[in-house]
Amino acid sequence: MKTYQEIDRHARDVNPDRQSAVYSVASALAEKRVNAFQRDYADPDRLRRLAGQIKQHTLEHLDHYLQMAETSFQENGAQVHFASDGTRCNQIVLDILKKNDCRKVVKSKSMLSEETELNGFLTEHGIDSVETDLGELIIQLDNDHPSHIIAPIIHKNRREVARCFDREGLGDYNDEPEVITRRARSYLRKQYMDADAGLTGANFVVAESGRISLVTNEGNARFCLAATRLHIVIVGIEKIIPGDRDLALFHNLIARSGTGQRLTVYNQFIGGPKAENQPHGPQQMHVVFVDNKRTEALASNCREILRCIRCGACQNICPVYRQATGFAYRGTYGGPVGSVLSPLLAGENFAQKADLPKASSLCGACRDVCPVDIPIPDLLLRLRDKGKRESSKKAGAGTPPMGIWAIMSTQPAAWKAALRLGYALNYPPTQAFPNPALQAWRSVRKFPPWRGGKFRRWMKDRKKSSE
Repeated sequence: MKTYQEIDRHARDVNPDRQSAVYSVASALAEKRVNAFQRDYADPDRLRRLAGQIKQHTLEHLDHYLQMAETSFQENGAQVHFASDGTRCNQIVLDILKKNDCRKVVKSKSMLSEETELNGFLTEHGIDSVETDLGELIIQLDNDHPSHIIAPIIHKNRREVARCFDREGLGDYNDEPEVITRRARSYLRKQYMDADAGLTGANFVVAESGRISLVTNEGNARFCLAATRLHIVIVGIEKIIPGDRDLALFHNLIARSGTGQRLTVYNQFIGGPKAENQPHGPQQMHVVFVDNKRTEALASNCREILRCIRCGACQNICPVYRQATGFAYRGTYGGPVGSVLSPLLAGENFAQKADLPKASSLCGACRDVCPVDIPIPDLLLRLRDKGKRESSKKAGAGTPPMGIWAIMSTQPAAWKAALRLGYALNYPPTQAFPNPALQAWRSVRKFPPWRGGKFRRWMKDRKKSSE
């Protein structure tokens, strides 16, 4: 099992260019978020609390709102499916595509499809699946993985993108952003026209009206639906909100929290297949609600994490994420949200991700920026406690208990000896720590000068002088 020390090691060993790219972009997005909220709202925390209450209410009555959403979608002409896990979700999508003789799918950005590894599954079964978000397209061409929720190639620079396009035959090497985007646009237009089906996620699902809401800055989601005859939506069951009026609040929060915009460039509301009086659009719409351990998370004491609207604000502000990058978290979701969500979604494999909650300084910045007021530091502590309790069941597992501290603090002779030995920390690691493992640990940590052990001497001298 990997430990949080490996995340620390990843941060030390990560390519400097990659670390610099992540740090600069994340910092810029975090600053834009602060400016956007300060500019537009006198009390943004009030909005965050309200959004959190709405999401929490929906989660606590999820069975009711799921049934309402299913009924509303069906009334709008959409077909609704339920998938218990990622494997079942992928199979449902494949069955729909095969039934409609679809050979090619164009995809809008979907973190859930990353979670279920849908692209690889479809390729194995002869379906050509093309990512249309620019960042996701580059990820796909490079056979890479996204390292950020809303900025999947935050870890890449434009030179890497230019080399990718050169290698894939999209044009000779040119790292000018305008050239890169023009070439991507030219490539994708043909993919849109050749596709049989469009697949999207959903930022929000409105139970009341049976509509999904998609927010993008590239317009690729609507292109995915313009020329295709089939629309498939895969969405986690936690994405539901009660009514249309709630969208005004959430649209304002997700845009400012994610990119510092007042509103994203493209906002779509889709409630079913095209009507008879509409000349274009998909003839069928299928909505696949996916559980994939979410009900287990809902039953846990960390259920608040399901409020998450995938804005990436907690990643942008997190000092650990900025240094380690998203790949250190070994899963679909990185940063503070991933440190909570990934262990919960691991289910019976929780132990494999139990170290992630330790990859945090608990500074609380993630809670301060969360648009739905998720108490992430509290959830990290709860998961640390769970990991400790489960590891204690195995002999030799876990970190040394507080019993060592208890022994030292109740034995004066041992305590005085430890204070004297503490001065070894002031010397270079090769002198103070002959053990190679301790040398490696000490070599990357800078301690303030050790000054312990002088209080008793001071007190003794003071007592003598007063006599």
